[in-house]
Amino acid sequence: MRSWPASEVPGLTEAGLPAATRPLRLHDTGTGTARPAGPAGPGGTARMYVCGITPYDATHLGHANTYLAFDLVNRVWRDLGHRVHYVQNATDVDDPLLERARDTGQDWRELADREIQLFRDDMTALRILPPDRYVGAVEAIPLIVEMIEKLRGRDAAYELAGDVYFPVAADPSFGQVSRLTRDEMGPLFAERGGDPDRAGKRDPLDPMLWMAKRPGEPGWESPFGEGRPGWHVECSAISIEYLGMAFDVEGGGSDLAFPHHEMSASHAQVATGERPHARAYVHAGMVGLDGEKMSKSRGNLVFVSKLRDSGTDPMVIRLALLAHHYRADWEWTRDGLDGAAARLGRWRAAVSRPSGPPAAPVAAAVRDRLADDLDAPGALAAIDAWAAADGGDEAAPSQVRAIADTLLGVGL
Repeated sequence: MRSWPASEVPGLTEAGLPAATRPLRLHDTGTGTARPAGPAGPGGTARMYVCGITPYDATHLGHANTYLAFDLVNRVWRDLGHRVHYVQNATDVDDPLLERARDTGQDWRELADREIQLFRDDMTALRILPPDRYVGAVEAIPLIVEMIEKLRGRDAAYELAGDVYFPVAADPSFGQVSRLTRDEMGPLFAERGGDPDRAGKRDPLDPMLWMAKRPGEPGWESPFGEGRPGWHVECSAISIEYLGMAFDVEGGGSDLAFPHHEMSASHAQVATGERPHARAYVHAGMVGLDGEKMSKSRGNLVFVSKLRDSGTDPMVIRLALLAHHYRADWEWTRDGLDGAAARLGRWRAAVSRPSGPPAAPVAAAVRDRLADDLDAPGALAAIDAWAAADGGDEAAPSQVRAIADTLLGVGL
């Protein structure tokens, strides 16, 4: 599947600023602590997998908030001199997509293709660096079938009325990603696509690996019958194929910690006999509107494309998102958007001056804040302070322009 074009990222050393030295630390859901993320020392390749959209309502601000968080991870790693191998999927066949297609009388493939293209356009406008591999579930079906075969070979798959399930008991470390109790898991599993009440399952929490073809739905041939893949095994198969095991970061919204990342990790670890699937599980907070989480099911979505169509500068949207810590749950408001527009105006005016205060302290402050679990609000405050001060360094405006671009992705 085609990714989207990358915006040019200026290097700060090329702009005459010192090289970055402080390594990135990120909050790992699996341990509940901030841990070093990425290769140790200079150079090396950082590996990251971020779970992509199910393409039927793209791109709402909850999506944008998540992918912006991991864009910051990408940028911090690159600033440290690391190569970044970034993989993202798109779940281009799944129950919600098929349900939306039925409800609206559309062909599910046309709906998926249109929403994926809209997502690409939004990511390009927001200057989100693209993944090296952008992989759809449909094109990954051979990889998924191969993984299910490996699980069957390890006695970690069973059939129920033509469907194939994974027994969570096969993974002794099940539960370590989300750190939830079984009592907490049950309601979330039901809420987030699971079927805990299905009769005949060995364990209510067992997730589906392969769904036998239902009337009127698409299906693909496999050794276990015609059907389509489950959700969690999709990301397991894609991530292992392109990143291997023990990659640096698996990311997504906080609602993916359980069941999605928990189940994906178990599939991967049991299929390969290796662990961990990812060294750190990093989750972005939820964006709300009108007192509730912004979600497709509630219908309370604000779309990036609609904001862009109304004339909102994409950099205003980006700054409005960056004003909140990536792990925070927060509420989208018009005041927040207006505040971001005012901030962008101040920054652009400041970098248009003939001189300003020295930029090296700004670079150090922005890097310091981002290295500390992506404290984007603190990074914005450092540039705010520079923009409000006077100084006679003629190189500073262009250097601060490069800082905002390279580290925060804000084009001034």
